Amino acid sequence: MKFRFQRKYLSIPYILFFLLFVITPLFLIVFYAFTDKGTGHFTFANLTKFFSDSTNLNVLLISLTYGIINTVLCLLIGYPVAYFLADKKINKSAVLVTLFIMPMWINFVIRTGATRDLLSWINLSGGSYPQLVTIIGLVYNYLPFTILPLYTTMLKMDRSQIEASKDLGANSFQAFIKVILPMTMPGIISAATMVFMPTLSSYVISDLLSEYNVVLFGSYIDLYFNQSDWNFGSFMALIMLLLILLSVWISRKFSKDDEGKESIW
Repeated sequence: MKFRFQRKYLSIPYILFFLLFVITPLFLIVFYAFTDKGTGHFTFANLTKFFSDSTNLNVLLISLTYGIINTVLCLLIGYPVAYFLADKKINKSAVLVTLFIMPMWINFVIRTGATRDLLSWINLSGGSYPQLVTIIGLVYNYLPFTILPLYTTMLKMDRSQIEASKDLGANSFQAFIKVILPMTMPGIISAATMVFMPTLSSYVISDLLSEYNVVLFGSYIDLYFNQSDWNFGSFMALIMLLLILLSVWISRKFSKDDEGKESIW
């Protein structure tokens, strides 16, 4: 029988990759999260242990706080930068965009180590200012992930609507609130999601910069895995996964709501 190549065969590597590196790890996380470490029997002990220990809840709250602060700061810094870069009147804007996103091309650990050395040079050490240096490190590492989606969205803006709003008597602030901001909302949501989700699971930045004085949720998961407590570590990883899925759902809901809105001008 002669073999006939079909396009559907091209999906086989993807299916195998999906099964091995997505489905299997998720299955193992759920399995270990609800099984006993000693016997392997089904149990809710990890659930009870997590919510009965105030330390775990405090670490989760701290991680959420850092995630929100990092997201807000990245948006406050990245939005005007992206708006400036998207201005077609700016010469060599593509070169400037490349300079801003260039840190994404450098190894994550190398960037963090270089940031630590620079902060130490100006007397900002992790031992003295752990919270501050952690925030600086987070903003530096995730700022390019904010600028890129905002810049892409702003390039597609219909600037004629901005001009029309000003012709109708709107000042610059009103044009920004009622025209520019709604048009760039998809980029804002995308940027916020790209920053908030990895911040929740980040621990290398806080460990290296704060000299282990700031403990985030990812650090706790890594700690339990290193202690071979796969069961409780998996349950904490499951909590993080649920938080990430929740943030994705919220971002998609806001995106759909924003698509249904029309400009008032």
